Amino acid sequence: MRLSLAALRGRPPAVLLAVLLAVCAAVLTLPSTPAGARSADAPADRAVMRGAAGGGSVTSLPLTLAPNGGRVLAPRTVRRFELLGVGWDGPARALAGGTVRVRTRDAVTGAWSGWRELDADGEDGPDPAAAGRGPRGATAPLWTGPSDGVAVEVTPGPAGPPPGLRVELVDPGGGARSTGARTVPAEPPSGGRRIGHQAPRPEIVTRAGWGADESIREPDLVYTGPVRVVFVHHTATATAYECSDAPRLIRAVYQYHVQSNGWRDIGYNFLVDRCGTVYEGRAGGTDLPVHGAHTLGFNTDSAGVAAIGTYVTDEPPPALLTGVTRIAAWKLGLTDQDAGGSTTMVSGSDGSLYPAGTEAAFRAVSGHRDAFNTECPGTALHARLPELRAGAAALQGR
Repeated sequence: MRLSLAALRGRPPAVLLAVLLAVCAAVLTLPSTPAGARSADAPADRAVMRGAAGGGSVTSLPLTLAPNGGRVLAPRTVRRFELLGVGWDGPARALAGGTVRVRTRDAVTGAWSGWRELDADGEDGPDPAAAGRGPRGATAPLWTGPSDGVAVEVTPGPAGPPPGLRVELVDPGGGARSTGARTVPAEPPSGGRRIGHQAPRPEIVTRAGWGADESIREPDLVYTGPVRVVFVHHTATATAYECSDAPRLIRAVYQYHVQSNGWRDIGYNFLVDRCGTVYEGRAGGTDLPVHGAHTLGFNTDSAGVAAIGTYVTDEPPPALLTGVTRIAAWKLGLTDQDAGGSTTMVSGSDGSLYPAGTEAAFRAVSGHRDAFNTECPGTALHARLPELRAGAAALQGR
């Protein structure tokens, strides 16, 4: 608003007061940009940054129309990040049949990566009744390590580009501080209370232990019936990581699931790193049947355990397999479920391999691909599930 002092001379006080109020209202309604949201060569009003405790953040940059009808983000310098994905407004499978490619620049060396393709079919997620928000889709996240540059190319599928296409750049920060216990101690193999075939609990790093910012998730907790199936996943992130970096990666996935995908919390109930360390995922109690968002259509009466890494051709380390075996045996044993057995579940979504309402038989330890059209948990890890079942059943004393 432009204001001429000459035009106001001689005006009654009531008029002057009205003008001043109008000016104040205009100033208060100007769009604001969060501190640090501006990238080096992007307009400030195009970047949106959502903060998290411990210095973490998610920066969202919209994609622009390309000559071929797709959407792009030209190579640019951005706020430092370590994980990214592409999100949109609309159903999770709105980009099915399309392609999403990204390049990133290493913040240490300054070198640009080659083009890497992201899975556009939205593998994990809450069942529709549990979503609680408008439809929002996103690719699987990509762990890049410290990066400060990005470029994106999206070629839409048969349905065309969904609205609101954007790249989401996640900085996990140093983690939120907490006075809570950092681990739940392991039970001795031959000690502790036993109910039926309950296996000993492995040591579990709590949410406080990996630095979760509890303020960004939904505050209420949702539970399901007794866990009858453990679905094994992989995070489809880097495999050759230092185990000391696992908490950073988990924080990044958590922020992506909540702040980018719009989920109530991280999707997985547990995560296991390459050193075999088990981490608490979704909040609500490690020994309780917390309703997750990991296997569309079968999140009820199940738990999701994610192996941190990509295990399509890379063989999962023995320690990781041991960690998955131990948490599956304990979680199923809490309600005397045979880790080597089978059960029948009812699909809750047409987006799964089975139409909603269809009964489907699953092994008690199954892979994500057994319930959804996906590569997860990777061919190499899926091939090891028989030995995981046998190991978990042995831990249960079967």
